[in-house]
Amino acid sequence: MAEEIPGVERCEFIHVHEDIVKRVTEAMPGEETLYDLADLFRIFADSTRIKILYVLYESEMCVCDIAQLLGMTQSAISHQLRALKQSKLVKYRREGKTVFYSLSDDHVVTILAQGMEHIEE
Repeated sequence: MAEEIPGVERCEFIHVHEDIVKRVTEAMPGEETLYDLADLFRIFADSTRIKILYVLYESEMCVCDIAQLLGMTQSAISHQLRALKQSKLVKYRREGKTVFYSLSDDHVVTILAQGMEHIEE
């Protein structure tokens, strides 16, 4: 017999709602897509990357500025920016010898805003 988990309800009898299961199965993204989504959320699981995203939420900045603001080394910031670029969360532009970073698009802004709204409820 399965152990009861407090706060989790169990079905009293087994009855699969075939129509619901079929509809949800058809709507489910493929395994690769779900893996990519999990990878994206894994990027958000690091507080340093979240800090960098919030800095860039406020203003486009270079590595030197971000490092100064967060009290970290330029090397540490560059390492995290690389991961954020690979996940397409930040973009960059070159102005002379300086590289400026910013959020990639409005989707990133929305994710951050909705995340903050969720935790502040």
